[in-house]
Amino acid sequence: MGAKAHLLIVDDEANTLASLSRAFRLAGHEATVCDNAAKALELAKAQAFDLILSDVVMPNKDGLSLLEDLKRQGVTAPVVMMSGQAHIEMAVRATKLGALDFLEKPISTEKLLLTVENALRLQRLESENRQLRQRLGKHEMVWAGDSMRRVMAQVERVAASETRVCILGETGTGKELVARTLHERSSRTGGPFVTVNCAAVPAELIESELFGHEKGSFTGAAGRHIGKFEQAQHGTLFLDEIGDMPLAMQAKLLRVLEENEIERIGGERPMAVDVRVIVATHRSLETLVGQGKFRQDLFHRIYVFPVVLPPLRERREDIPVLIGHFVRQVCAQNGWKEAPFTPEAVEALQNYSWPGNVRELRNVVERMILLSPDGSVDLQCVQTALPKLQVAGSAPMRAAGPLSERVEDFERETILTELKRNQFHVTNTAKALGMERSHLYKKAEQLGIDLQAARRAADGESSSG
Repeated sequence: MGAKAHLLIVDDEANTLASLSRAFRLAGHEATVCDNAAKALELAKAQAFDLILSDVVMPNKDGLSLLEDLKRQGVTAPVVMMSGQAHIEMAVRATKLGALDFLEKPISTEKLLLTVENALRLQRLESENRQLRQRLGKHEMVWAGDSMRRVMAQVERVAASETRVCILGETGTGKELVARTLHERSSRTGGPFVTVNCAAVPAELIESELFGHEKGSFTGAAGRHIGKFEQAQHGTLFLDEIGDMPLAMQAKLLRVLEENEIERIGGERPMAVDVRVIVATHRSLETLVGQGKFRQDLFHRIYVFPVVLPPLRERREDIPVLIGHFVRQVCAQNGWKEAPFTPEAVEALQNYSWPGNVRELRNVVERMILLSPDGSVDLQCVQTALPKLQVAGSAPMRAAGPLSERVEDFERETILTELKRNQFHVTNTAKALGMERSHLYKKAEQLGIDLQAARRAADGESSSG
């Protein structure tokens, strides 16, 4: 048999329930039994099962009615029907209602286990196909230098364990890619990989996003919603920007991590979950704890094994291989002929500070390929794509001072230039820089850029001109 699964068995005969549950447990699975359809529906709504095995002929409500109710309530677990009074019309109806398979009693243990194994394998393949479609065109981890080699050695060391990992790094450094790598190199690789950006979900919706809700549990809850924890069952849940999670939600997350149980909003009972949680942030969690904005007990729960990603300006030796990777990727996606970069263009790009990190580099590579007049990217094309780039022979923005201050000068000038180019449209500017909109606001605040004042000043210049 494959990986351990949690099955729900529904049958009104006690002997059948006992024999089937024993067979599944001997095969390494977990089995919950139920002797009627009404109770089975409540269990399926409250817990996440990998497969439901139900008899057809039962008193009060039969198995086909249960199947209809399960589909109507949004239960996604595959259902296998069985009956000792089977006929072709019954099997056809079960299939039309969404049953994965139909078995005739008496069922041999060997055949039953094979059917269940095939059903679970099909479910895993469908999940993998969904993930592959989602990943089509996404970045892969690419590096050449020692700094990322050390990081990836840490990733390899911790991936196979259940240790909680906290990924630290600036926006655009590849935190989600590292989390996905941890998932793919773990024993959970056959399960789902689910992501949530805590900074992008409104505070009033994040509990529903993570834990789900029942129909009518609050105003606007028109239907049942399966939360991210349930979606990630037997897999990995990646909580990006955990530092932006509201304090009230932090307390509820802590309880889930301690008890491995969730409860949907409006639900009647807790539900067991088997999920590895990986978190990431670009903020200092220690500072947030000191400011009272992040729970210390949650910090100790998630900050077991930190992985720190260096910004792109500190791994310039990786830029040439990243450029080659993005050229192949962008051209393959768009059906373009691959555009070579001249050595001068690559060197110039290595001298840029990359405030948006690897994500910005990818966007700039695509922009430069579009700007290249003859199918190759040269120094002039780089300067057109990045007007504020300092190339050999030009004066730096700050002639003296610490590197951090020079970098801040460059980041400030880059953001102001991009704002002007996009007519101070913040969303378009963030997209051009390869940043989240919320992170652009935070970066502007860190650099002392008053976005409204900058816009007014630009309007004044244009009117006076």
